[in-house]
Amino acid sequence: MKALVTGPDDGGIGDALDAEGVETIRVEGVATAASLDVAGIADADLFVLTDVADATAISIAKEANPDVKVVVYSRESLPEFARGQADLAVDPELLGPDVVAEELA
Repeated sequence: MKALVTGPDDGGIGDALDAEGVETIRVEGVATAASLDVAGIADADLFVLTDVADATAISIAKEANPDVKVVVYSRESLPEFARGQADLAVDPELLGPDVVAEELA
């Protein structure tokens, strides 16, 4: 399984996915079509967004890989325009990274 994690990972979801044996690639900076392509979005199983200010990256990820599962792991609410594209939204204060990673893996 392969996951791309974008945004600051203050909640530790990337490390938790690594611990579950998921190949985790961190996308540095703003997630653009080019940066997601270089990171390997085309064959990723998961796209994990930790900064809802970068929610437009969800549609970019889905366009490049319609089968990718989008997970938002953030304390903030996802903007309305992106809610229908996310498969799962989790508040780190409600579920810790280890529990979420175990379920995703």
